[in-house]
Amino acid sequence: MATLAFVVVEIIAGLRAHSLALLSDAGHNFTDALSLVLAAIAVLLETRPANKVKTFGYQRAGVLAAFVNALTLLLISAIILYESVQRFLTPEPVQEWTMLVVAGLAFLVNFVIMWSLHRDKDDLNVRAAFIHMLGDALGSLGIMAGAVIIHFTGWQQVDPILSIVIAFLIVWTAWDIIKESLNILLEGLPRGMELGTVTTAMRKVEGVIDVHDLHIWSLGSNKHALSCHVQIADMPPSESESILKRLNDVLCGFHIHHTTVQFEHAHCGVSENGCSLVAPHMHL
Repeated sequence: MATLAFVVVEIIAGLRAHSLALLSDAGHNFTDALSLVLAAIAVLLETRPANKVKTFGYQRAGVLAAFVNALTLLLISAIILYESVQRFLTPEPVQEWTMLVVAGLAFLVNFVIMWSLHRDKDDLNVRAAFIHMLGDALGSLGIMAGAVIIHFTGWQQVDPILSIVIAFLIVWTAWDIIKESLNILLEGLPRGMELGTVTTAMRKVEGVIDVHDLHIWSLGSNKHALSCHVQIADMPPSESESILKRLNDVLCGFHIHHTTVQFEHAHCGVSENGCSLVAPHMHL
């Protein structure tokens, strides 16, 4: 509510002061309010348990919210860039003192919200909202500096230049979130993890002959899953249970707690269609 209220204040002040930078910041603040609402909804959805339809639960709700937030940032930055170019070609006089006061208040509001989000930055959804607020706080500082420059130099083009800087700042804050959320939605390898490192660690487990058809993906921001085929010696299931326990202990070190391990006692031929056991000719 505080962010939405300040959006109204910035719009009114931006129109009265003829400041495109304030109006741009108001647009950015509006997306911040939207991101906070989406983040709150996503956090509630993530706590819902799995069911017959959503067998993994709603853990990706936060990732989807982060992706939508980042896309809205890109859209708003494109609008700001267009308006900034128009204002740069035909500059208008602005009221620098109004810019300075409103931008200072905006910085305080953003800083308070950032502080409340700081503790949960490990969650991608919350981190997206945090980065929204960080970008807006930096933008507010830029507007304050621009107001001082306009007051002492009278150079009105500073206002659209600040808007262009804010637009690129928005893109910068959104790009990392888009890459990471899209990687999760496309079931890519979790950020900071290397497939070869995990495979090597699993192959070092006592009783493991080979590991193949390995897949690792993220269920949500901090929850990873794994499925693979593990070749071991021919033995009863009761004896292979200890191997499975050792494998899961190793995988816990990579923060992978949801695993599906298929044991095999014969060489598996891996192709683009998956893993297929090589059967003797006479059996075929």
